[in-house]
Amino acid sequence: MTLQHLPNTATVEEATEVLREHGYVIIDQLVPASVTDQVLADLLPFAPKAQETDEEWGGNYAYRIGKLIARSQTGRDLVMNPLVLGVVKNILTGASTFQLCTTELISLNPGAPAQVLHTDELLYDDFVFPDDCVACCNTLWAITDYTEENGATRIVPGSHARPPANYTIEDTVPAEMSRGSVLIFSGKLWHAAGSNRSTEVRRSQAINYSLGWLRQGENQYLACPPETARTLPEDLLKVMGYQVGPKYGYGHVGAQADPLQELLQA
Repeated sequence: MTLQHLPNTATVEEATEVLREHGYVIIDQLVPASVTDQVLADLLPFAPKAQETDEEWGGNYAYRIGKLIARSQTGRDLVMNPLVLGVVKNILTGASTFQLCTTELISLNPGAPAQVLHTDELLYDDFVFPDDCVACCNTLWAITDYTEENGATRIVPGSHARPPANYTIEDTVPAEMSRGSVLIFSGKLWHAAGSNRSTEVRRSQAINYSLGWLRQGENQYLACPPETARTLPEDLLKVMGYQVGPKYGYGHVGAQADPLQELLQA
């Protein structure tokens, strides 16, 4: 099966069309290798405190490093990539606003078995979202090359638009891509990390976005301390959740107060 790759010159509309049809799109080399190298250099010092045992794999096969906004200036640029944000906005139409949900550098160690197939909407207490409501639109940036041998994320193309099924690993294809590329996919797409049969660690930077009225997977107000948040651009702060839903004011700080202004005036 041919994977859905687009060049880094693709437009938001082109990428959105592919994602809507197939449930995912890979943008090749959207950032140079120097960017992925810097994100890795910024986050690896926090590895000793990372979650070294990941229950998804049942052993010391993977670890995750979060708090990207607070820890990596270069990582903030990934969060705000214009092509990605444009696609996310087009996909997350079930709310007036969308927000950053989770940021994790995921390192898959040699010997890791394949992950259990899942959709990322399972984050929300197994609530079944309507077919026409996509709760989250997520990304995996290739910090290292993504190959079938080193455990590239495996996807079930088109599964975002089909009824739930008992998919197996045989239904999947590896989302192979080069370092600096990004996989953008619907929260309804069935996928899983592959098994790492190589001798090297496979790394990806997950940056996930959700509807503005859902709870964040990673609490950005604590993951990024207020003293750091006050130094950030307002457009990034709004994506982090410092905004009020325009219709009925969800996210306010008492009496409809704007959280962005509360933060900056504190």
